[in-house]
Amino acid sequence: MPLSSFRRADRFPRARILSLAALASPALLASTPAAAVDLDAGDYDPAKPGTTLALVYLQHAERDEWRIDDEKLPGDNRLNSDVTIVRVVHYVDIGGVTVAPQVLVPVAGLRGRGDRATLGKASGLGDIILAAPIWLVNKPESNTYFGITPYLYLPTGDYKSSRTLNVGEDRWKLNLQAAGSVRIAPRVALDAGADITVYGKTGNDYAGGQMSQKVGYQVQSSLRYFLSSAVDLRAGISHADFGKWTQASIISAATTQTKFWVGSAIKPFGPTQLILTYGRDLDVNNGFKEANRINVRLLYAF
Repeated sequence: MPLSSFRRADRFPRARILSLAALASPALLASTPAAAVDLDAGDYDPAKPGTTLALVYLQHAERDEWRIDDEKLPGDNRLNSDVTIVRVVHYVDIGGVTVAPQVLVPVAGLRGRGDRATLGKASGLGDIILAAPIWLVNKPESNTYFGITPYLYLPTGDYKSSRTLNVGEDRWKLNLQAAGSVRIAPRVALDAGADITVYGKTGNDYAGGQMSQKVGYQVQSSLRYFLSSAVDLRAGISHADFGKWTQASIISAATTQTKFWVGSAIKPFGPTQLILTYGRDLDVNNGFKEANRINVRLLYAF
């Protein structure tokens, strides 16, 4: 779709639209694995020290709207993504405090569809993430937990300035999350968390020129209803502001996203757990809006 076909073009300067199409916008960065840190309900229920967890995440997402300044841009603007993440966690006791060093290795594929097919496609290794939750409150007798987690994103992901879509972000990032869970009724648990993300600058060869970004944040919460010790139903909601960004002396508004999800977790046998959730965006500004998102997580403890 040519730029001349955008309605009210005076509100969307050519330089800004081209920057968005070149992935300068966090809207598309957010569609890669290295977005704000989403929580699965129960993530802050720690295992005993000495336990190791092996996890595999699978996500398929379909986006069918592109929104700028609270307006839906015309045309068939679609972007699909498929993400796989392998995560290994080991719980240790340090001076009576439970800590869980871990590594997350994402592999992703992105593809523009419809009028956004011109964005092309990309696939490969994403930005590897190192993390280490620290539990400040750990009371299994009352099912009350609270911790903080630093997440360090390494610029290891596949990136080429000649491509419009990229899996890697070409920058370092540090996310600091505080979250916990509490049993508010015998069969009901409340999980809640908040995090901030500090972004490093991209390299000078970043598409459209070096980019810097203000601090982003996310708040999220979910409820779990336990049908039994092996099955729960869950639902959650989150809001994120990815921070204003500057590129080529142009300051652009932050991408914001409000989304929800519903699903279930089951323990089919022994030390395994399977989580399946469905979600979609309720509201997005300055980015692509997700119409459907399916998440699957498989955990094995040993």
